[in-house]
Amino acid sequence: MKRAFVTGGTGFVGANLVHLLLQEGYQVRALVRPSSRLDNLQGLDVEIVEGDLNAPNLWQQMQGCQFLFHVAAHYSLWQAEKEVLYQNNVLGTRHVLAAANQAGIERTVYTSSVAAIGVGAAGKPVDETHQSPVEKLVGHYKQSKYWAEQEALKAAQAGQDVVIVNPSSPIGPWDIKPTPTGDIILRFLRRQMPAYVETGLNFIHVRDVAWGHVLALEKGKSGDRYILGHQNLTLKQLLDQLAEITGLPAPQRAIPAWIPLSVAWVDEYLLAPLGKTPSVPLDGVRMAQQPMYYDATKAVRQLNLPQTSIATALHDAVEWFVKYSYIPVKQ
Repeated sequence: MKRAFVTGGTGFVGANLVHLLLQEGYQVRALVRPSSRLDNLQGLDVEIVEGDLNAPNLWQQMQGCQFLFHVAAHYSLWQAEKEVLYQNNVLGTRHVLAAANQAGIERTVYTSSVAAIGVGAAGKPVDETHQSPVEKLVGHYKQSKYWAEQEALKAAQAGQDVVIVNPSSPIGPWDIKPTPTGDIILRFLRRQMPAYVETGLNFIHVRDVAWGHVLALEKGKSGDRYILGHQNLTLKQLLDQLAEITGLPAPQRAIPAWIPLSVAWVDEYLLAPLGKTPSVPLDGVRMAQQPMYYDATKAVRQLNLPQTSIATALHDAVEWFVKYSYIPVKQ
């Protein structure tokens, strides 16, 4: 019996991965924080263990498993969360990999992000060979993912079997929080998007991301990274596809970049220190000024990464959000 230990199994990518692992005949042990919502794991035949990425007994919780999928990460674009990002993403990854080594885990798949790779000049798609200087990565989240990936590379160079996957922007079911991409879809469905920002992203169906993890476990080379992505689209193109799927009108006006930048600056530097929860993260606005386009050819060729259409991904996301009452059924 194949036994996998999964961190981050309650989240978007992690939950889709857990569903797939069970479907493929794995026994799954999932690490969850005591405060985690377990909605995404309800009704699944999963062994739940409560704990923390930096807990001293983590290696003992992993014992008996052959494989580790380290999916968990702290995601935040707020500049005030710099230390939390470092503690969870960098030190947490270092500790998880050390625990896996101590527990005798045979192979680890570490979930990095295209955020760690950076972006190409003038919107040019980049592959796994590209690396923006860490000081050029916008925001503490991206930089924390870069340094966390360095921990995975160091472990691989020391002889530990660690494969790195770099998902782009997933779309699909079980987006419980939701993620920034899911939030775009929700705001569109709720008709809360009168205009759009001129930017672009690489999108992929979240189930293809889950498959990418399993295929990386089976076929990936230790110390290598694999971009799990599919199609590069402008935000306007994505919204137009949503309009076709839902019958709702897509926004036709682009917002000048200075407007969200001004709002974000006021939020983070003037209102947040006074105790107001910021509404627009400055780092998020700065990121949107650069199209984030990627080339997933390596994963498609070497891992046989599936490439489900983005229209299907959007349809599945909309269907899931409606089913779980994130939006009114009638618009």
